Amino acid sequence: MIGRLRRTYRRMRLGTRLALGMGVLSLMVFAVVGTGLTTYMRDYLSEQLDTQLAQGQIAQSKNIEEHGTLTGKKYYSWFYAVYDVSGGKPVLRKPEDPADLPKDVDSFTAVARAQMTSDTEVLRTDDLKGKGSYRLRACEFEPGVILVSAAPMDGIDDTVGRLVAIQAVAFGVALLALVLSGRGMLRRGLKPLSDMAHTARGITSHDLTDSARLPVRHDGRSGGPEVEELRTAFNTMLEHIDDSLAVRTQAEQRLRRFVADASHELRTPLMSVRGYADLFQYAAANAPEERDKHLARLRAEAARMGILLDDLLLLARLDAADVEAPLRLEEMDLVELVHQAADAFRAGRSDHPLTVALPPDPVRLRLDPLRLRQVLDNLLSNAAVHTPAGTKVSVEVCVESGMALVQINDAGPGIPAADQHRVFDRFYRVDKARSRDRGGSGLGLAVAHSLARAHGGTLELTSSPGSTTFTIRLPLGRTA
Repeated sequence: MIGRLRRTYRRMRLGTRLALGMGVLSLMVFAVVGTGLTTYMRDYLSEQLDTQLAQGQIAQSKNIEEHGTLTGKKYYSWFYAVYDVSGGKPVLRKPEDPADLPKDVDSFTAVARAQMTSDTEVLRTDDLKGKGSYRLRACEFEPGVILVSAAPMDGIDDTVGRLVAIQAVAFGVALLALVLSGRGMLRRGLKPLSDMAHTARGITSHDLTDSARLPVRHDGRSGGPEVEELRTAFNTMLEHIDDSLAVRTQAEQRLRRFVADASHELRTPLMSVRGYADLFQYAAANAPEERDKHLARLRAEAARMGILLDDLLLLARLDAADVEAPLRLEEMDLVELVHQAADAFRAGRSDHPLTVALPPDPVRLRLDPLRLRQVLDNLLSNAAVHTPAGTKVSVEVCVESGMALVQINDAGPGIPAADQHRVFDRFYRVDKARSRDRGGSGLGLAVAHSLARAHGGTLELTSSPGSTTFTIRLPLGRTA
């Protein structure tokens, strides 16, 4: 039974639990107050009855002294008994009126006997057979004579009973009103929590695979400081979930796009290799000049696929830099490195005049010369591939605000504003119609951007019609 009640209580709503708890606490308070009030009233009425008994016995003792027996001055439903105790034991005198004594006088005799050995009046409450509860008082009003009076306690019991009934009704009504009004107040006070639960249910019903943004927030303003604190924490949690889901969704989209682009890029050279292999298999290229041409083409496609795979592997290692460091840092002069890259560009891109502006003093940094040279070569090659012949290209090295800057500028047509924020994405091409032979795989700028970040620096783009500038920023004094 107790276990069933416990399970039922656990299934109740929080507002109902609080209301019941408040009701039980109020009931305990009412019980303590009612018990104290009832006890006080009973004691007060008993003291009044004792006083009345004492006053009555004073008047009755004078009457007994004058007439030898008790006459007059009697109270309705009271009992009286006079005992002679001069012989050492109480002897009951014959009453004037038989109604003055009940049929059973043992209680009176016992009180009289107790008075014989007491220095003060004896008060006792006893149940007289057939009569009910009485308050007995014995006093020795003259030597050897004891008067015992008994007053009924029905009035006290009735008064106390009525008081208990009134208290029960009043406390019951107050308790019912308190529980009902408290339940309403608690329901209003807990409504923000219910709204938050409704918001949470709305989140669970939302398909997070379609959108990374949660469509719901709790915007209520009711409740106290505690509810406001909980609401703020709840909304902060939702914002954090939103951001996490957005990052996850973007990462999944980038991964899907990366896999699709990588598959597409690898498919072309693989198809070429397969086609030339079929030619050799069916002896369609046995002539020496045909064989050499096809073998050269096979080597070119294999080399192109190798470069693509090397770039993909490098990007993967840069993404997992906390597991495997892809850089081999050493002390190096950035000016010398830029000078070497410029010489290589002039030798391979003679149709693009190159201007180099270098500082007179060396700019020494801890860097990976092979990888940073790859960044410079990619940016210079990008300037030559995406601009017409004769376009001027310039390289400048300077030191500014604790950073070493390398700026590569070309006077080409520029990059559209809509494409500038995506030029560092993997496999992204500004000119979608450009052939792969000329435009590359779309990984050059992505590799350059990742390598710049791996060196603790940045790679930035500013472009407008007639000018495109890539700026490499590397921190001075970088340690390995």
